[in-house]
Amino acid sequence: MPIRVPKELPAIKVLEKEKIFVMDEDRAMHQDIRPLEILILNLMPKKDETEVQLLRLLSNTPLQINVEFLHMSSHEAKNTSSDHLDRFYHQFKEIKENFYDGLIITGAPIEQLPFEKVDYWEELQEIFKWSTSHVFSTFHICWGAQAGLFYHHKIDKHLLDQKLTGIYVHDVLAPTWSILKGFDDVFFAPHSRYTGIERKDIDATEELEVLVESKEAGLFLVGNKNNRAFYAMGHLEYDRETLQQEFKRDQIKGLHPKIPQNYFPNNNVDESPQLLWHMAASLLFSNWINYAVYQNTPYNLSDLLKMNK
Repeated sequence: MPIRVPKELPAIKVLEKEKIFVMDEDRAMHQDIRPLEILILNLMPKKDETEVQLLRLLSNTPLQINVEFLHMSSHEAKNTSSDHLDRFYHQFKEIKENFYDGLIITGAPIEQLPFEKVDYWEELQEIFKWSTSHVFSTFHICWGAQAGLFYHHKIDKHLLDQKLTGIYVHDVLAPTWSILKGFDDVFFAPHSRYTGIERKDIDATEELEVLVESKEAGLFLVGNKNNRAFYAMGHLEYDRETLQQEFKRDQIKGLHPKIPQNYFPNNNVDESPQLLWHMAASLLFSNWINYAVYQNTPYNLSDLLKMNK
């Protein structure tokens, strides 16, 4: 939450240089408070697991948040019951007239497919377009990040030599960005993907900046300089056992997966993995909610249409 101080206090200038949010008493007196409206487009197969992971992170804030879930009507879910979708999820046609403070677009285990070959690609493009006028800030995760970069900036993914899976050390490159407020210089984060984005393509795009990178895993977090879109290539929302479950799933499928790097103690798949990334996950999502969304979104969400003209 912001620090509220007298308007003329000299310390304000110092604090603002350090990217500490300060609200003067005049602004505080005229500030209206309402719940944040957050939409989650859940593209993961086991939707209930992803629901828990994301809601856990979104709850790490004193703000009241109203959460709605969205699924793709052009895709038949095989791992989530139709009853669950009918009860708890919307289709795009049902919410496209609504406005949201924030949108989270999850990953999906389809990154080896060309975007145009994904059965719901046309519907997803419609959602991407809609989000630019009906959502204040969008947080894209893994394949959702790659798809967003492709749609919004024509940056394509590339196939890796082998699946990138494990826990990797990441360097914070842009500590003055509010979404990275409170982060140490380095932190751990999980990755699980077959494709990646080239750093040179981000650097060549004026609107974008690389915020976090790993020497081993490559790009992790990219931000749009208008603070209204973020692209995370890894999975900070993952639970302790998620990579373990993916490893066993791929073993059963006969894919001969490699052991996730830096994950199992002593590389022993029978030992319980250490949880090294949830502190960073909580901080990243709470920063996104607080600084990218709450502090900047219009009180009347329909004003988004004016902002995008």
